[in-house]
Amino acid sequence: MAEISLLTLANHAEIQNGLLYMSGAEWDTLTRYYDQGKAPEPHRIAIALTVVVPWSETNHPQHVAMWIEDEDGGSRLLEQQLDLKIGRPPGRVPGSESRAPIVYNTSVNFPKQGGYRIVAEAGEDRRRRTYSFRVIDRISPAT
Repeated sequence: MAEISLLTLANHAEIQNGLLYMSGAEWDTLTRYYDQGKAPEPHRIAIALTVVVPWSETNHPQHVAMWIEDEDGGSRLLEQQLDLKIGRPPGRVPGSESRAPIVYNTSVNFPKQGGYRIVAEAGEDRRRRTYSFRVIDRISPAT
């Protein structure tokens, strides 16, 4: 069955020629700086993941879902779903697995400081991977 082999956060990520490029990746703390009495602005983040598909599952649709939730799992801030079909490139050795990198660059407005996690799942059996991080506020006094 398909599974998520990589799940991470970055400042920016992109895919070029099937390769995953990330800038400022693997962070676990997002610090928001803003003035007292004002609301924090949405933050730009990139979610990067790689789906691994075994030989027997290539050329079959694979469902992938990902979302950001608070540490209690009670509220989802963002949710994305997609279906992909990974083929067998010419010359691929029979029995080998294939990898498909996926990137989602977005802005997120975190409602409060605290713990959050990204959850990603793939395949019919919904194999799940999580990535936890914290949001910390640094508020400047009003002038």
